[in-house]
Amino acid sequence: MKKLFFFLFFLVLSPVALAQSYSDYLQAAKRHLKNGNVEKARLTYNIYKDLTGKKDVYLEGQLNSKKTETLRKKFKTPSVSKKDKDSSKDKVPFEQQVQSVRTSRTFTVNGVSFRMVYVQGGTFRMGSNDSEANSDEQPVHSVTLSDYYIGETEVTQQLWHAVMGSNPSEITGNSQRPVESVFWDDCQTFIRKLNALTGKNFRLPTEAEWEYAARGGNKSRGYKYSGSNTLSDVAWYRDNSYYKGSSHPDYGTHPVKQKRSNELGLYDMSGNVWEWCQDWSSSNYYSQSPSYNPTGPSSGLDRVCRGGSWCFDARYCRVASRYYFLPYVRGSHLGLRLAL
Repeated sequence: MKKLFFFLFFLVLSPVALAQSYSDYLQAAKRHLKNGNVEKARLTYNIYKDLTGKKDVYLEGQLNSKKTETLRKKFKTPSVSKKDKDSSKDKVPFEQQVQSVRTSRTFTVNGVSFRMVYVQGGTFRMGSNDSEANSDEQPVHSVTLSDYYIGETEVTQQLWHAVMGSNPSEITGNSQRPVESVFWDDCQTFIRKLNALTGKNFRLPTEAEWEYAARGGNKSRGYKYSGSNTLSDVAWYRDNSYYKGSSHPDYGTHPVKQKRSNELGLYDMSGNVWEWCQDWSSSNYYSQSPSYNPTGPSSGLDRVCRGGSWCFDARYCRVASRYYFLPYVRGSHLGLRLAL
């Protein structure tokens, strides 16, 4: 909230004053670091990055060096000598301890808060060879992703209204239900307005980012669905929603976070509403996909959707299941989740 306040405050300054103010943050961060106040230096530098979208390579390198040194002291995990190598096998790897310190981020827009969960990058096997897999889920292939953030929940009707001033959803009655009945282009308009309000660069996740997060990232336990092998534990889907009948209270979408989260603390990655991804769709993309940060085909007719929904069968809720819609399709089964 403080960073948003700073951003809005500086909007009223002249371009020259604005640039000077940004520079002041960078210089202040360098002074704090020189004086040994690493935490204050990092906080000030993060404000500079948030306001400008720029990085100072030298300062970032110094802060990362200081962060590593500080964390090693905090967790008491000195480098392992040859003598201690065998005795260290049961210790938690230092990299995992560092990850646990990295926090998720909460943003507030027009009084509505939402949380973005940090996903540490890594390599995973994308796709599936199981008996329910479709041909477009093959070949199974290795994908490596950089760090990113993804929404703890699907975008709610409350958040959509806070940004857009309207609610296009067919199924209402609770503002914590996921927003739905949105075109892919509607999502882009929402994101542009959200970015203007926050000064950030929110976007839709790529298909690869979506699947990696749904699998639990580097905490994955290999579940079939996002967070469990028992779908009803983690998802609203056809059997426990649509088949209840339109007069039943469980018919339709449900407020987010009512089911169990996955390994990363993400809710409703399986079921509730399909989630638009950034990628164009191609049934043979996996056979030619880049292995590092793939972003999908350069063009196409359909956009990728992931996760299944309240009115689709269980097989569509698998973490590897792929689906697509024309970008101008909308319905009570189609929503979105943010990435950053």
